[in-house]
Amino acid sequence: MKVRHQARYIDMAKCIACGLCAEKCPKKVPDEYNLGLAKRKSVYLSYAQAVPPKYAIDKETCLYFKKGGKCKACEKFCPTGAVDFSQVDEDKDISVGTVILSMGFRPYDPTQYGAYHYANFPNVVTGLEFERILAAAGPFHGHLVRPSDHKEPTRIAWLQCVGSRDLNHCDNSHCSAVCCMYAIKEAIIAKEHSKEPLDAAIFFMDMRTPGKEFEKYYWRARDEFGVRFIRSRVHTIDPVPGTDDVAIRYLTEDGALETEIFDMLVLSNGLEVSPQVQELAKTLGVKVNANKFADTSSFTPVATSQPGIYVCGAFQGPKDIPQSVMEASAAAAASSELLSSARFSLAKKKPVFEERDVSREEPRIGVFVCHCGINIASVVDVEAVRDYAQTLPYVAHVENSLFACSQDTQELIKERIREHNLNRVVVASCTPRTHEPTFQETIKEAGLNKYLFQMANIRDQGSWVHMNVPEAATRRAKDQVRMAIATAALQPPLVEFDLPVTKAGLVIGGGVAGMEAALGLAGQGYKVDLVEKKDFLGGHALKLNHTWNGEAVGPYVESVVKKVTSHPRITVHLGAEVANVEGFVGNFKSTVATQGRETVVEHGAAIIAIGGHSFKPAEYLYKENPRVLLSLEMDQALREKNPLVTGAQCAVFIQCVGSREPERPYCSRVCCSHSVESALELKKINPDMDVYVLYRDLRTYGLRENLYKEAREKGVIFIRFDLENKPQVVQDAGGALTVTVRDHILGLPMHLHPDVLTLASAIIVKDQEKLAQLFKVPLTNDGFFLEAHMKLRPVDFATDGVFVAGLAHYPKPMDEAIAQAQAAAARASVVLAQDAIRAGGVVAQIDADKCSGCQACVGVCPFGAIDYKEREDVCEVNQALCKGCGTCAATCPSECITLFGFSHKQIYTQVDEALEELESAMEEAAG
Repeated sequence: MKVRHQARYIDMAKCIACGLCAEKCPKKVPDEYNLGLAKRKSVYLSYAQAVPPKYAIDKETCLYFKKGGKCKACEKFCPTGAVDFSQVDEDKDISVGTVILSMGFRPYDPTQYGAYHYANFPNVVTGLEFERILAAAGPFHGHLVRPSDHKEPTRIAWLQCVGSRDLNHCDNSHCSAVCCMYAIKEAIIAKEHSKEPLDAAIFFMDMRTPGKEFEKYYWRARDEFGVRFIRSRVHTIDPVPGTDDVAIRYLTEDGALETEIFDMLVLSNGLEVSPQVQELAKTLGVKVNANKFADTSSFTPVATSQPGIYVCGAFQGPKDIPQSVMEASAAAAASSELLSSARFSLAKKKPVFEERDVSREEPRIGVFVCHCGINIASVVDVEAVRDYAQTLPYVAHVENSLFACSQDTQELIKERIREHNLNRVVVASCTPRTHEPTFQETIKEAGLNKYLFQMANIRDQGSWVHMNVPEAATRRAKDQVRMAIATAALQPPLVEFDLPVTKAGLVIGGGVAGMEAALGLAGQGYKVDLVEKKDFLGGHALKLNHTWNGEAVGPYVESVVKKVTSHPRITVHLGAEVANVEGFVGNFKSTVATQGRETVVEHGAAIIAIGGHSFKPAEYLYKENPRVLLSLEMDQALREKNPLVTGAQCAVFIQCVGSREPERPYCSRVCCSHSVESALELKKINPDMDVYVLYRDLRTYGLRENLYKEAREKGVIFIRFDLENKPQVVQDAGGALTVTVRDHILGLPMHLHPDVLTLASAIIVKDQEKLAQLFKVPLTNDGFFLEAHMKLRPVDFATDGVFVAGLAHYPKPMDEAIAQAQAAAARASVVLAQDAIRAGGVVAQIDADKCSGCQACVGVCPFGAIDYKEREDVCEVNQALCKGCGTCAATCPSECITLFGFSHKQIYTQVDEALEELESAMEEAAG
């Protein structure tokens, strides 16, 4: 394969994204990236090769290249000498076994919306441009000002579906799936960053927040932050004479014409495929669909039409970050199956760095205070925190950084360790949950023991929770840094050791997600035990007729079951449950109970894919009238050609039954598409049938919008209702149904008389608590399994070696469940591919001389890592099993247990430091 590395003409290692190059660039041209307020110049902000983003130069429009060496304004003003016109494109031939296409999207160019005046009004910006306004590395350094006059806005409006769900201004019939959520996020952040009360209004058609925890975020924006949500498709905006403001005229839901004036307007522009990506797909022979995204099957969601070429992210279809990350792992899994025989043949081992012995050195601590863009710096006085840290004992060097987690800063930390002979490092930034391993690896490469590191979380525990009191947040940040430095000074190097890995996996759940996960692991060469509670495989997929795009589910499930049951590496346990779990990542021992028999299964990783269930409502006459069905029951009726359905003259669907309500404040994600799909099936049976869908927000996200469009064209009638005015269902003496719903346009009640009524009920999880306890994994308040990190680790648990897939994680359609199952298999294979895992480090140790043998620690240890030695009358920690939770150390009445890295002395020192500041503050207040 021949690839071309295009020159950027800016050294990414030197670029600090200050924006001077773009600001001074005299050439104004359209920029396809639409990123940064330098969008009309030859120098643009690129996300392609760096995070945070760095600048690049567009050769096609740059005056230096167009005029034969003239201009170079960017080079003159660059403070770091990053501009490098000597760079050239490089062509390379590479040999690969598979290809993964993750080419992303192009933001829609809203200049085609003439009525929105994007090209003419300076204060009309796109969603991505507004992101740049809010960003610390952006043109206004994170200060919320509008472009025309740098005035701080007090009223901002967002217009949704710009370049999405639109065949008039563009050819984008699809929903872009992310715009509603990013508009809500931007509105909340804007209100948080505004010095004055900010009026934020979002104009929308359907509020599409179907992702995990998304609905709660929508409610929070509305109820806690006061973001106004106005259901109206705005046709035109007008200038306000004598100002740079814009006037929006719109129709309210009751038909009244309103006009509002705003300081800024943000266009939530959608996602589309760029011509360059379309051309590459054509070159590779990859088929695309009508919306120009890669054409994939619901059953192989990351496989393209070309064998060996896979796809993930926005080129597969519009989607958000968590789903993109899942698909990335799924594509990696699919590639790994093909390449498993060649695993590690081209791999390069990471170099082993010699560790410096600092045991006899006095602590020399380096402190790095992060701005985290504006997440911290907009609230906390980070320079004051830096200067304060310099005054503390053992501190040899202090420094600020814009993004401490960036690759540039990682290299800088290594340089400073060598330059100042540092033997401990403290970073004041965000949460150790996501970035502590990065910093530990950095100091390890500089020759330090990775445990000689401390993080002060001045973002989550400081700027985010004290955003309205910056002086108090700064004082708190100083306290946190002082406590972290005191702890680091007492921190000794810790020792790790290797433990062998059991190269086998356990998958719990025999539905589609579980079977695909099992096949994914087995395809990579690992033995798998698949545990299913029922006496058959297939799960709820057996009750489905078709996927959203019309593919028959039955034959697919039949083929997958056959593959699983005949695979030589998969052992299926039917009518079985996991009764007990012992061990840790790489070395689990699970007891599987099958009809009175117990089998101990040894495995290195586990995947939980127990599926979900339909909520059975106690409303709308369900179970009281045979004409009232749930969605899966409607599928069965269609499959069996039930006369109740085939002979119907009128059918009604009611959405959000049990979902998006206080008891279950989440969207079940699949219901809208499923109901629309069923409505179309009814129209195929009888084109003259009256079919009504009663909905609150029609959430046919992504390419599923085409279903909604087709349904309207076929005559399906959609009637919206709200939570306060839910439809009423009654029956007469003969069982005939009447559904009454208030028409939102007429403002009058409508009486429908359906022959069949379908309820789109919520998806719930059952019997998950026991598994959560056995594997020590958390659940959300809604009962779904909680992943380690929504974006960074969407299929991992905080408990190492345990992963999640399918409906047990959150409601999702089949294609997304399969992708997540493949992703879980990929993540599990990362564990199973290792010969050994590292253990030790932050673990507990018991001082036998002080131990009284009370066994309190034995009873509280959640990992079974502590044994009582009866002969010696003392307890002992198995450090291979210990996960460093500290429960035993907190419980021990004689304080004979030390948790390395969190010793009693370190904890007490932190407390003393906090009390000292508290006493000082109280004296200051009293004086």
